[in-house]
Amino acid sequence: MSEPLLELAHARKYYASPGGQVRAVDDVSLSVAEGELVAILGPSGSGKTTLLLLAAGLLAPDEGSVRFQGAELAALSKREALAYRRTKLGFVFQSFNLVVGLTAAENVAMPLLLRGTDHSVARLQALEALDGVGLAARAEHIPSRLSGGEQQRTAIARALVGEPKLILADEPTGNLDSETGTEVLEVLSVLPRARGAATILVTHDTRIARAADRVLQMRDGRLTEPEPASEREGEGKGEPASACESDPTQSAGGR
Repeated sequence: MSEPLLELAHARKYYASPGGQVRAVDDVSLSVAEGELVAILGPSGSGKTTLLLLAAGLLAPDEGSVRFQGAELAALSKREALAYRRTKLGFVFQSFNLVVGLTAAENVAMPLLLRGTDHSVARLQALEALDGVGLAARAEHIPSRLSGGEQQRTAIARALVGEPKLILADEPTGNLDSETGTEVLEVLSVLPRARGAATILVTHDTRIARAADRVLQMRDGRLTEPEPASEREGEGKGEPASACESDPTQSAGGR
């Protein structure tokens, strides 16, 4: 059996609060394979974002381990951790996190420029990435001239442009309506797989999670086992979101 791309083993992360110690991530073990899309469902405050921060190496576990391609993230130097995030990871956020004064192409090129890629090469790759998400004609538009869905597709192009091994998506459809959220999820469920990248997508929307290869539940910092396949028959497991829509009037982010 091949080594997991990402592996958390009995990871715990605690926070102090006026009411006592909070176990944001509590004895979590998780393995993610190359090209796999894993959805983690859970309400706000369940520990989903803390889990992503551990996977990104932005937080170190208080107990347990987080490994990427066999390397312990907590043992990386600051320089190595920065290189890990710049070269191995792509991030997709609920609020898009685009630089307001830059065009879509300039936003997408930014990760490449931070690596030291030549400007002309970075621009060419950014334009190719935007074409891949259907935004070639919007490359010179600043974020305020883009719709919410176009902004999120720009963010996905930015996440993918550097050919990362792992995409971390934190409520990527939370600020979008149902139809637009479905379109964005379809992009997320197809493009990373086509490039061999794994994706961890955290959400509280059960409809969105049905496009994943695996669905896990997170509550009070703990992960449960995936649902049995027999319970998910007919729910579009592993299919693009367009094949598993439910109530079209429901907001993709539940808001």
